[in-house]
Amino acid sequence: MAKTENIVFYGTGRRKSSVSRVRLVEGNGKITINGKDIDEFFGLETLKVIVRQPLTVTNTTAKYDVIVTVKGGGFTGQAGAIRHGIARALNEANLEYRPVLKSNGFLTRDPRMKERKKYGLKKARKAPQFSKR
Repeated sequence: MAKTENIVFYGTGRRKSSVSRVRLVEGNGKITINGKDIDEFFGLETLKVIVRQPLTVTNTTAKYDVIVTVKGGGFTGQAGAIRHGIARALNEANLEYRPVLKSNGFLTRDPRMKERKKYGLKKARKAPQFSKR
């Protein structure tokens, strides 16, 4: 007897120094991040909302299970990377979602990065204390 495989959609998301690999599988809306449930992985409610935004905008919250592997950066960067990856996977799943995802800015990679340190300064812009005498 042939086993029927679930259709899987992939998306890679990036934000700051975080990179997420997202798999969308047909299911009932469970989100798993690095083997943990979303409630265990993220403590702040705002980060959970950020992760779920592409699903709520496209009304697919209960249609797909989301399996994520995320590395690098902090919690906010990881949440942004996951959102970007979910949006890309949804775009791959159904091209009709593209205008909604694009208008909300979920398909655009956030280009903001940490500014590099310059010589003669303590950080990117912080200068040593100045004294006239």
